[in-house]
Amino acid sequence: MATIEIDTNSGFCTGVVKAIKKAETFLGENERLYSLGDIVHNNREVERLEVKGMQTITDLHEIRDVAVLFRAHGEPPATYTLAENNNIRLIDATCPVVLTLQAKIRRAYENYPNAQIVIFGKSGHAEVIGLLGQTNNSAIVLEKVSDAAMLDFGRPIVLFSQTTKALDEYQRLAVLIKSSMTDGALFMFHDTICRQVSNRLPHIKDFARNHDSVLFVSGPKSSNGKVLFEAAKGVNPRSFLITGPEDVTVEMIVEVNNIGICGATSTPVWLMNDVKKQVSKMLKAL
Repeated sequence: MATIEIDTNSGFCTGVVKAIKKAETFLGENERLYSLGDIVHNNREVERLEVKGMQTITDLHEIRDVAVLFRAHGEPPATYTLAENNNIRLIDATCPVVLTLQAKIRRAYENYPNAQIVIFGKSGHAEVIGLLGQTNNSAIVLEKVSDAAMLDFGRPIVLFSQTTKALDEYQRLAVLIKSSMTDGALFMFHDTICRQVSNRLPHIKDFARNHDSVLFVSGPKSSNGKVLFEAAKGVNPRSFLITGPEDVTVEMIVEVNNIGICGATSTPVWLMNDVKKQVSKMLKAL
């Protein structure tokens, strides 16, 4: 029977761990906690916390006099103002890395009023919405390197990135912009990629290479999960994206000597363990 290994480097990043702990601590002493958006981009973990009393909401306008958790992705300044106006008890679980990035972008916006503040990230992503808010929503969001064509290379540019974007792609963007700037035009580059995420890329590739079949566990909303899965798939075609144990099929696990189970920074360890139990059960039945 094939061996089954869970990647010990997969699972929640530090920011998500802190957010989950804050939620669980509060719910251990209170019956209800609202979360502004999914606390983590994994439906199974959200459902687990809902059983404990967490309720996910999409905005604060109709909420008053209650406790609300701000998740690790962060929020724009306007959301803090609304929370205060609505007498909301705030449980702020914004990741420290994201808070630092927000502060840097806010300073750049204030100190370089004539510059193009550029954010390399996914439009509409929760973290990017919070980052845009630091510039009164005036920053330019680039989703891919080729989007740099929309910039004015004769005007100052200050470049930042969403913390979970791929490091190599961000570096390519920085090189392209720098080489395109008009002589004398200011270009400032801030390396704001979270190393907890970027360091997983080379590791996940090694993990995928060392296993005959790879089951990558991730929620469909996880941007980080998409990046890591594509990295695994790139080095091992027998890498399969699943959301949980019920997605495992016989074709994924037959005729192999070893099976690797890994996941995104938003994937709980307990869910990967459930996948392992399912794989073991299926192998025994073959």
